[in-house]
Amino acid sequence: MTAEKVSLTGEKQTLLITLYGKAEESRLPDSVLHDRFAAAAVDRIDHDFSHMNVTRDIMIALALRAHILDRWTKAFLTFHPGCTVLHLGCGLDSRVFRVDPPPGVRWFDVDYPEVIELRRRLYPMREGYQLIGTSLTESGWLQSIPANRPALILAEGVTPYLPVDATLPLLDQLTAHFPGGELAFDAYSRLGLRIIRKQPFVRASGAKVHWSLEDPHTIEQAIPRLKLMQDLHAYAPEGYDPRQIARMTKGTRAAIWLFQVIPALGKVGRLLRFRF
Repeated sequence: MTAEKVSLTGEKQTLLITLYGKAEESRLPDSVLHDRFAAAAVDRIDHDFSHMNVTRDIMIALALRAHILDRWTKAFLTFHPGCTVLHLGCGLDSRVFRVDPPPGVRWFDVDYPEVIELRRRLYPMREGYQLIGTSLTESGWLQSIPANRPALILAEGVTPYLPVDATLPLLDQLTAHFPGGELAFDAYSRLGLRIIRKQPFVRASGAKVHWSLEDPHTIEQAIPRLKLMQDLHAYAPEGYDPRQIARMTKGTRAAIWLFQVIPALGKVGRLLRFRF
């Protein structure tokens, strides 16, 4: 099988970090994600992943975030078996294969054209699954998505890279397009963005982060159709299995304890779930 060459820069290059983290976590004997599709994709890519310095703790953190979003996705599909799923900034994430939606679901993976072309070479197609190559902030692409079904809109590791003045208008347009549904994404405070900027693999990629969120209720105020369902702070026990946290190193576990006892730190990164 021919190895796939990858030439990505900026925020596009960060998709290799998340892919590699999920793939390597899935090779661990105590994996929570079991993402054999990511592992197979990494094996096919001709790239030196070692320089990314993705530690075991980062692998586990990425897998836990993905696992929660997978769980929310499965819950939505249970109640809306004929829905639309719009996966924004999909990168090389294999959620559509991990979740394995029923045949009645229409699933759209959306990312930059060069990312979508790479997906086509790495992953198979399946019934009800479509790929859209576009910048999320480019006008017009949303009109190609049928608007007659409830929708689950997902964005994992995407919002920090969006322009500040484009993020809320994008969320408004997306949720106005469908008759109803849910919106789920991760968001970071200003302190969270500072932490992201200091990560070696982010600095090496040249990626820039822009949009931060201190209070998710400001989104409700800006877009009244959105109602906050869940605000899951970083490693909050109501969302993160303590057995999975126990897999991390002592230093990381100590930091997570601080996240849980100091509210400002818990808001550094959060997973948000809205209905509309």
